[in-house]
Amino acid sequence: MAWRMAGLGSLPPLPGGARFWVGLASGGFLLATLAGHGRQLLQLSLDAQGWCWLLLAVGVSLLSLLANAAAWVVGLIWLGHQPYWSAAMLLFLSSNLRKYLPGGIWHLLTRLQALKAAASAALPLTKAPFTTAQALVAVLLDPLLAAAAALALVCAAGWQSGLGLLCLLPLVVLLPRWLNPLMLRLERQRAQQLVERGLLDVGEADPPEALPGYPWQPLLAELGFVVLRFAGFACCIEAFDLMPAIGWGEWLAGFALAWTAGLVVPGAPGGLGVFEAVLLMRLSAEVPQAPLLAVVISYRLVSALADLLAALAARADMASLRNRGYC
Repeated sequence: MAWRMAGLGSLPPLPGGARFWVGLASGGFLLATLAGHGRQLLQLSLDAQGWCWLLLAVGVSLLSLLANAAAWVVGLIWLGHQPYWSAAMLLFLSSNLRKYLPGGIWHLLTRLQALKAAASAALPLTKAPFTTAQALVAVLLDPLLAAAAALALVCAAGWQSGLGLLCLLPLVVLLPRWLNPLMLRLERQRAQQLVERGLLDVGEADPPEALPGYPWQPLLAELGFVVLRFAGFACCIEAFDLMPAIGWGEWLAGFALAWTAGLVVPGAPGGLGVFEAVLLMRLSAEVPQAPLLAVVISYRLVSALADLLAALAARADMASLRNRGYC
């Protein structure tokens, strides 16, 4: 689709797919950077205060996941559904770990299937089941709004030769005039991918529904999630005492841009490699590379640990609620 939009529909697809080549390029860049600064990286060490900052980073990252789950539920309510808060948030958290599986769709597929069986499941999610179209909108709207919220934070560093203004444009795209056709296209693309993989029946086609307006409530909720995500990253910065290198506005802008790239650019699952490569390219001219590498690596480990802890806790809570016959 991207090739057609650019008027390059006649070009053959890349062997192995774009995801493979983006992942390979990102991984190669990271390996080259590690090789060039590996000795300096090994010389870095953390004191007791630094380890406390990393522990705090895990806690803040866990809090950001709760905010992300809450933002998803707010989106369901905005779409006109009646979710059960606890069950819906637990589904989101328990499925979030699947984003690290090859393919990058399994967390979305889990939510899609759960929403379609929402009312009949052992742990009901909503008062009524979703149609396929409704479920697709519910799972695709969340990353779209998260990306728009994150890009809006890029302007925290100012004009940046026009980049700050450009990153505000997605907020305009969220107007119903453009959001409705965009969501329709995304629905069709994702449905086609699932059908081709045998994960969705060909006959499961429902008429699209117009969105209720500008998504202010879920957008603001997603903004809170991204800010908390950055707060976890900021704890890693403090752990290696890198804050004086640049101002917090530049740190926030660099993080927001890299995080969005890891979310939307096809690459390794969970944005692995893409986030790190974009952040290094964005900030390496202003921040010493060895400490920056340490921050990036520690944040990846912190965020992955938070994802694991949140998923395990959510699955334990779901089992407990099922046993008690929660509804």
